[in-house]
Amino acid sequence: MSSRPLVKPPKGMRKIERWLVGVAMGITAFVLEKLVMRSVKKKEPEAVVPTASTLTSKGGEVDLEDLHLGKGF
Repeated sequence: MSSRPLVKPPKGMRKIERWLVGVAMGITAFVLEKLVMRSVKKKEPEAVVPTASTLTSKGGEVDLEDLHLGKGF
């Protein structure tokens, strides 16, 4: 046998306490999710236009440093 006396807490109070803790945790999770999603949306990079990466030559030597790829003329 255990040496502690068997005392049961009131069942109604336990249910209310668990319900309040559940509501508080739900609100906390909702607020944290909103904060995280807002910070992720702010850190998204702007759309970058890709430059051409294929170079075609008809048999001659091509020096890539002399070309102005993606920079205009």
